[in-house]
Amino acid sequence: MRDKTTPSVPDPGAPSRETADEPSAGARLLAASLLTRRQFTAGSIAATTAAASGLSLHGIGCGPADSPVTNADATLGFIVNGARVEVGIDLRSSLLDVLREQLQLTGAKKGCDHGQCGACTVHLDGRRVASCLTAAVQADGREITTIEGLSTSDGRLHPMQQAFIDHDALQCGYCTPGQIMAAVACVREGNAGSAEQIREYMSGNLCRCGAYTAIVAAIQQAAPEIEGT
Repeated sequence: MRDKTTPSVPDPGAPSRETADEPSAGARLLAASLLTRRQFTAGSIAATTAAASGLSLHGIGCGPADSPVTNADATLGFIVNGARVEVGIDLRSSLLDVLREQLQLTGAKKGCDHGQCGACTVHLDGRRVASCLTAAVQADGREITTIEGLSTSDGRLHPMQQAFIDHDALQCGYCTPGQIMAAVACVREGNAGSAEQIREYMSGNLCRCGAYTAIVAAIQQAAPEIEGT
């Protein structure tokens, strides 16, 4: 007589409790898990779509669920590098995205996209701004200058561009357009009187390659010529 405390050993020849027509408990659990994830994903997409359809195209309040959705919420006019342009935009667009993606002016770089590195610096009505933090609608009717607009129509480089070349004030070059735009603004603002002042007013532009000494030297070279214009 078998001891009740001894676990039974399955007979290899005995038929399995789970036939080919009946999935195992593990398989049933996996199928339920997959179904749950599919249901969750489908529900999330449906909820997001329903919420988006109720948003006003002008970003104020809510509109009817059947409001037409278009790629352009508004048409804005800019003067970009001396040329007047009109462009249809999504009201959520940053100035940087409009310049790069719609106007194909890719000189301004998207670095941190948080206004901390300065790679996206452009001039708005003559003042430097971080274009990644500037809503495109804020530039409506205003004048924008990018790195592409610094040189003259005959191809002659801006004094600051030439100074950066002369002093080898770049390495990888990614931050250079923003550095040059900020440097021009630094001089025009009257903040290039000394190396210390230049470092202070250029501190918003980061260079991962560490070309800061050459950048300061370039600004000091170009400053007298820019100040005289």
